[in-house]
Amino acid sequence: MQTLPDRLAAVRERIARAAERVRRDPAQILLLAVTKVFPVSFIREAYDLGLRDFGENYVQEFETKAPQVSGLQGARFHLIGHLQSNKSSKAAELFAVIHTVDSIRLARRLNEAGRSLDLMLEVKLSPEQAKSGATPEELPELIAAVRACHNLRLLGLMTMPPWSDDPELSRPYFRDLRELAERHALPQLSMGMSGDFEVAIEEGSTCVRVGTALFGKRIKA
Repeated sequence: MQTLPDRLAAVRERIARAAERVRRDPAQILLLAVTKVFPVSFIREAYDLGLRDFGENYVQEFETKAPQVSGLQGARFHLIGHLQSNKSSKAAELFAVIHTVDSIRLARRLNEAGRSLDLMLEVKLSPEQAKSGATPEELPELIAAVRACHNLRLLGLMTMPPWSDDPELSRPYFRDLRELAERHALPQLSMGMSGDFEVAIEEGSTCVRVGTALFGKRIKA
């Protein structure tokens, strides 16, 4: 049975090989360890192995974990799940980075929380009804609104392609997001998960959100 150090080494090797294929520096690609549904002990073990960025999906879940990880110096916690406006104040208190801002209303609510935050704008490129995100057509107005918020720093764009066993099916979505980011002069791309992050890196991802490949299958509640 593989240990976390083994899985982490394997993920880092996959990142390095994907970066090498497109002549990118793997050091410029953030490995975001997705710890949703896992206990704090997993975060602590990953931290001890050198990871510093952790992704959570749910405000309420991380609220229970936060007191137990507050002493991890240099650790940054990212919200990568859908955020409702009524939880924006708590999210701003708990997280350093929000990857899923998809409306002007939500951006302004986060700004009003009064804390400096890094943001990614979630873009809906898939026809799936379950997917959240702003449309490409909505981006110019949303970008302008975020840039007018003095507490918010806009980093780039994020997307979730339709789930598939074939990572190549994700490639067109990743390519479209990269082109949108270039069009709007946004430097960062949050895209790619355990099954398709190599393709995401080949298409320009600067942040891969990896859970299963690091920690195994989710622990069911």
